[in-house]
Amino acid sequence: MRPPETIELALEGEVVRVAVRRHPSARRLTLRVRAATRDVALTAPPQVSLATADAFVQRHRGWVQARLVRLPENVPFADGSVVPLRGEPHRIVHQPGARGTCWVERDADGVGLICVAGDQPHLARRVRDFLKRQARADLLEAVRRHAAALKVEVGPVTLRDTSSRWGSCAADGALSFSWRLIFAPPSVLDYLAAHEVAHRLEMNHGPRYWRNVERIFPARRTAEAWLRANGAGLHRFGAE
Repeated sequence: MRPPETIELALEGEVVRVAVRRHPSARRLTLRVRAATRDVALTAPPQVSLATADAFVQRHRGWVQARLVRLPENVPFADGSVVPLRGEPHRIVHQPGARGTCWVERDADGVGLICVAGDQPHLARRVRDFLKRQARADLLEAVRRHAAALKVEVGPVTLRDTSSRWGSCAADGALSFSWRLIFAPPSVLDYLAAHEVAHRLEMNHGPRYWRNVERIFPARRTAEAWLRANGAGLHRFGAE
């Protein structure tokens, strides 16, 4: 197996490692700045030399720099940070003397708060665990409802932190989702649940499949449009 190839690109104040991915069907060199993973990748035909690929990347230094600068800043799970919960902004508030672990409140102005008890070193983990529990509860409810509507059986539901897909359905009915869907409006999470459950009838994206999706989630194009416009940005919350 060919070892991973990388190209170093010197930008203003930092050196970016560009991952080179060889693809047998590629006909030209293609650069991508991926918002979800905040990295740079070059797709190259197998026969193109690394020196040629390097020269291509260096010529496009300005293009890469401009797109990296435009990426929104990561938002850590820290006291004072604002993150969306079911599409609504919530401010993280550290309450070290309180009992419990993590819960939701509203302040006097009605602003949502994610309150976190315990010591500072555990704050980020507690917020992440809380959000994953919320995502699991919402997804299990949505999966159950859509499976009943389509009269299908589903397997276990697992949560992952994938950057390339929001959900998947295995041939045995096991479903997998990104826990980051808890940041999106509830309708978007509901759509992804419908999308994957519908694969229990059709393991493809043909016309019959989409008819089944729209039967249980008629507003699927609205949810898809939201994901196209905002999905990549969900990866910046709590990024490590």
